[in-house]
Amino acid sequence: MVIADLHLHTTASDGRLSPRALVQFVAQRGIQFAAVTDHDSTEGLAEAIEESLLFPGLTIIPGIELGTDIPGSEVHVLGYWINYDNPHFQTTLTHFRTGRKARAQQIIENLAGLGIQVEWSRVVELAKGGAIGRPHIAQVMVENGYISQLQDAFDLYLGRNGLAYSERAKLTPEEAIRMLIEVGGVPVLAHPLEGSDLSPLLPRLAKAGLMGIEVYYKNYTHQQIKALKEHASALGLIALGGTDYHAFGTPEEIEPGYSGPPMEEVNRLLSLRASPP
Repeated sequence: MVIADLHLHTTASDGRLSPRALVQFVAQRGIQFAAVTDHDSTEGLAEAIEESLLFPGLTIIPGIELGTDIPGSEVHVLGYWINYDNPHFQTTLTHFRTGRKARAQQIIENLAGLGIQVEWSRVVELAKGGAIGRPHIAQVMVENGYISQLQDAFDLYLGRNGLAYSERAKLTPEEAIRMLIEVGGVPVLAHPLEGSDLSPLLPRLAKAGLMGIEVYYKNYTHQQIKALKEHASALGLIALGGTDYHAFGTPEEIEPGYSGPPMEEVNRLLSLRASPP
């Protein structure tokens, strides 16, 4: 079992546990360092940090996950130790969440054109006031019997090459890195083996200010971890990671405690915590 999980989601975006419930869950599982990293949202951080005060052995790292665009693909960038109360930062995040809502509505229209009915009211209900995302649409598709697994929705309909996919406004990876640094954050490349080969992009992102990369992610194999560690070492990046836990309850979901970075890498991240402005 590992004691750090630096990639966790709550109902502030597309997770199924409230920030309070997530903190209780990871504490029960022996996690000592946890990062709440909701998509385009910091709405759950205050609640998570407040709840963590009941568990003296647990440190909550305020974080976020930003979706960014590269030609023909998408890249996600995590930010840790962010000063999330920054007004300009929050204005930008609000704009992103508005874009997520408009994109979700367009996807539902696209699905209707394919004969797949997804009720907007149910999507909003599942979001529980958090940032609306494609996983909420996928959940309704499962409930309505169109697919059996959430991943099927992304593979066939909601992914970048899916039949119902719709774009939304995003930053470039370099823009996301700069924005995170401006609010005292530590930018880290998320799940680098998802989608396109990002090896050629890594030196460019490191030059832009990238400080880490997810190496110990979810169900990466020993061989994949070894290769990513070599990339991280060559570029001076911190080797981080986590389970990307959403509490979906699916058989393939990895729970906190089974994937995450070793303590020496966590200490490197802890050393980069900026002083409050």
